[in-house]
Amino acid sequence: MTRSHRSKCRRDLGVQHHSEGFSLIELVVTMGIAAILASIAIPAYNSYVLKSHRTEAKTALLDLASMEERYFSTNNAYSQLPTDLGYPGAGFPVIVGNQYYRVDINPLLWAGATAPTAGNAAGSPATYAFTATPINQQVNDAACTSFGISSNGTKTATGPGANPSVDCWN
Repeated sequence: MTRSHRSKCRRDLGVQHHSEGFSLIELVVTMGIAAILASIAIPAYNSYVLKSHRTEAKTALLDLASMEERYFSTNNAYSQLPTDLGYPGAGFPVIVGNQYYRVDINPLLWAGATAPTAGNAAGSPATYAFTATPINQQVNDAACTSFGISSNGTKTATGPGANPSVDCWN
């Protein structure tokens, strides 16, 4: 069978040759859709990651508060050294977990108990206050910029919302 005869047979059988693949327009439309989806998904993912790291700060503060209360129950005073509470290092600040937060004490609220005097019949109770401040990439979390806890059980947070202490701790 000659070449021209084969071509004629294919035409007679309705066999057509099509180019397989994508056209340039189809490729551009697909890339545009992928770009739109990425522009929505990436910021949402980053926001979710920052929000998940907040748990680290809250856990560290609650852990420190519980260890302080345990220390107080046996020593009748709060510790000022993280080593007394099981944390490494000679003093504050302490970097916790995966290095997303730095925990400091509030020196204005940290005080040892004083005995009652003539001027202050009740004396002053021992207190503590810890603050977790974001570091490294966690500083990009604009919703909850810091967390705090004190010896009277007050939980605080800072952020742009109407009630960041409630919103950030929940």
